[in-house]
Amino acid sequence: MSKTIVGVMGPGADATPQEQDAAFELGKLIAGRGWILLTGGRDAGVMDAASRGAKAAGGLTVGILPTADTGEMSSWIDIPIVTGMGQARNNVNVLSSEVVFACGLGPGTAAEIALAVKARKPVIMLCGPSEALNFFSSFGDSRVFTASGPEEAIEIGSRFVPDEVEKKV
Repeated sequence: MSKTIVGVMGPGADATPQEQDAAFELGKLIAGRGWILLTGGRDAGVMDAASRGAKAAGGLTVGILPTADTGEMSSWIDIPIVTGMGQARNNVNVLSSEVVFACGLGPGTAAEIALAVKARKPVIMLCGPSEALNFFSSFGDSRVFTASGPEEAIEIGSRFVPDEVEKKV
């Protein structure tokens, strides 16, 4: 049986301290569930904070890097996937994740949320503006949620993780 991969997306260099704190906690909770954390892999903002959190809890981290090398990679990434695809790697991030957690909002994160909605992946948004939730929810997809914090985000996300669903049956 394959392992569950979940993605944490969010701003890089422009991430706020609140977004980074939430991403760190989210990474810890993801690792605590035994899920594999997937991020954009860079050493900035939400990507770095979530990976650092997962490693603090003994988790496994995957980074889908936009560059053709590992020069900007977070030191908390276990498995770097070097793509040389720039922002096109966002599609890999989304399609490789069972659940997408959006921690904050920037242009790249908005693109990833839109890709997730199109792919019918569950999206749990935290630390983002309510206008964004309303916008993405307006597409009629009931897979876009908002969470008040990392614990609630994980609880919502667990409804869509195959191994968690099997345990409840």
